[in-house]
Amino acid sequence: MTQQPLNVQCFVKKDFQSVFVGDNDPKLLYVSKIRPDASAHPRVMHAHKDFVEIILICSGISEYLIHDKKQYIRAGDLLVYNSGVVHDEISGPDIAVGSYCVAVGGLHMPGLRENMLIPDNAGYIFPTGDSFGELRTLCEMMYHSLSEGEPRAEAFCHSLMHALLVKTLAVADGPKAADEHKVEEPHILGRRIKEYIDTHYMEPITLQSMSETLHISPYYLSHVFKQMSGYSPVQYLLRRRIGEAQTLLITTDLPITRVAEMVGYDTQSYFNLQFTKNVGMPPKKYRQNYIVAEKNGGEKPKKKHRRTRQ
Repeated sequence: MTQQPLNVQCFVKKDFQSVFVGDNDPKLLYVSKIRPDASAHPRVMHAHKDFVEIILICSGISEYLIHDKKQYIRAGDLLVYNSGVVHDEISGPDIAVGSYCVAVGGLHMPGLRENMLIPDNAGYIFPTGDSFGELRTLCEMMYHSLSEGEPRAEAFCHSLMHALLVKTLAVADGPKAADEHKVEEPHILGRRIKEYIDTHYMEPITLQSMSETLHISPYYLSHVFKQMSGYSPVQYLLRRRIGEAQTLLITTDLPITRVAEMVGYDTQSYFNLQFTKNVGMPPKKYRQNYIVAEKNGGEKPKKKHRRTRQ
């Protein structure tokens, strides 16, 4: 039997240099813990304009739409959503997914646009393998410290965030999920339709108006888009509106009537109906379902919340 050494001393490489210097000064915005039973009320299609989300899948399996493609996610996966990436976290009463979510702003990674952690062509889903335990521990410590309001929680979690980002970069450089980099036929038309909906979802657009604007027959437009995304254009439009409404409900104090208007609904009653159908509860209850941890019991921030979802 080989005798194990009594002491092992590991040295830091002398040429080490952090990437988080100068303008690249990341800020931790919030940490969420999403219990599996919360999947009954899914976070529908949305994108973030000014921060990156890192999602650690702790339990369950589902099929998410990320950018322009549905992909399977499972326990042990790490998801990285750069700013602007549309994602639809498909779940429901029969699809229980437990996860941690960490939002980081202020990123200026070398050679990338603002609030990108990795290149867009690097993919979105990464198996964590042996790193899962370390990533979960980092997320758990951040969530616990913030939710319990521990002394110096912000400073402590800021350091943990740096560790999480570095570990995420290491995982993203490792083996990719099996379906991340398949060479596929370009679906330029489908992406063109998606880009149009993403830009105009707040407007009163219809399948017919999309068809006329893009100079494509309604039938062919629907066929091409559903083949790419799994959704009809009208379904995608609906989920896009509901997902952005969720964001407004949990990050602003705007009246629900105003939220409905901002995502393209003329009447609050119809908005309430569609929201309840897709999320499993009405907008008012959904807003109340979010617990927002306040800093030292102080005044509620207007826009950026540290969010803990129960």
